[in-house]
Amino acid sequence: MKTRLIRLVACAWLALMLPAQAASTVELNVSGRITPSACPPSLSKGGVYDLGKIAAKDLNIDRPTQLPTSSLQLAINCEARTLLALQPRDNRLGSSYHDSSTTFGLGLAGNSAKLGYLLLTLDAVFADGVEMISIGSTHSASWSPTRILSHHFLTAFAQDNSVTPAPVQQLTAQLQIAPALAPANTLPLSEEVPFEGSVTLTIKYL
Repeated sequence: MKTRLIRLVACAWLALMLPAQAASTVELNVSGRITPSACPPSLSKGGVYDLGKIAAKDLNIDRPTQLPTSSLQLAINCEARTLLALQPRDNRLGSSYHDSSTTFGLGLAGNSAKLGYLLLTLDAVFADGVEMISIGSTHSASWSPTRILSHHFLTAFAQDNSVTPAPVQQLTAQLQIAPALAPANTLPLSEEVPFEGSVTLTIKYL
């Protein structure tokens, strides 16, 4: 499929102030590619991990309380082998109690206290029958091995001992979800406090 370049040229004429040869112009170029292959992602259990109710007395007073870890299966099914990456988005951005570059928020309490955080990692990555590793990059040019998903960088997939994204068609991985609640002494616990993490995983074509 051909790549089409759309060009917009803006010209300003100062007919009475400058001679014709001094007219100023600025050029804007917009480009992109249309990929022939779509790669819809999916998560098992509808992408939901419900922790139910947690008693306030079970929370640590002055340090975060680690909650049970769970896992969901992530599946990516492409129509053909495709270079791609995951681009996570934190839908509760700014509410993570921990380092916000590697964790996702659980929302805010009524007093604007940060309720906790989620750490998301990938394990058991397989693509087209071959074991893969996950790699991360902030700008798609330089990649490093990492199991962590972050809204600060892209996550692609590579063959073992490589840091170069490889095209995939059928990929599965275990998405490990490790939530934690903020220390009890930072939370308004005189009434029930709901918490909810929300993360969107978008496929970015490389």
